[in-house]
Amino acid sequence: MNLTLFDLDGTLIETDSDHAFGEFMVAIGWVDGAAFRRRNDAFYEDYQAARLDIDAYIDFATAPWRDRPERQVLAMRERFMRERMQPAFDERAKALVREHQAAGDRVAIVTATNEFITRPIADAFGVAELIAVELARDDNGAVTGAVRGVPSFREGKIVRVEQWLAGQGLRHADFDRITCYSDSGNDLPLLEWATHPVATNPGPALAAIARDRGWPILNLFAEMKS
Repeated sequence: MNLTLFDLDGTLIETDSDHAFGEFMVAIGWVDGAAFRRRNDAFYEDYQAARLDIDAYIDFATAPWRDRPERQVLAMRERFMRERMQPAFDERAKALVREHQAAGDRVAIVTATNEFITRPIADAFGVAELIAVELARDDNGAVTGAVRGVPSFREGKIVRVEQWLAGQGLRHADFDRITCYSDSGNDLPLLEWATHPVATNPGPALAAIARDRGWPILNLFAEMKS
């Protein structure tokens, strides 16, 4: 029995869906463009530098839409998918996912981006199992701006994967092979947890770690990150 885990942003898609969603909020006029873009860029820099305050980021990132009517929000998300995400899909990434599914692997996408943004992206890849940052909701089901449970970020990805497996009566030792694909140094804990880590479209730091440890390096996209 094999398990295959895919990071999303930078791994299966060439862009960062979280940051792109913030840019989309600016483009459609749901935020103060200049101020919001500065904070969105700063949070993205913090993520890349492995110092992101994810609770503060979720509060910031959901603020433009969480108090709007649901129909309006869902229509906006459909437009985001159509205009920003679908052009970022690459057939090589989809083929890699299908290859593992066809081999009978349990497949999941494990991402530090929130569930609202990533559920339709996972659906587009044909992946039912999505482990993403879950959004807290009030008694009426409205998003509050807080994180529910353990965020799937850095070491939290391991916690969430193990919780997901435990819900099926499974644990790490039950698998003959655990493959993890990621581009990000933030995912180093999950890559180390896997039995077969694959540095996928890695930046220089992760590529250096992969070479030092003898991990495979996979470039799914046309150009390697500089």
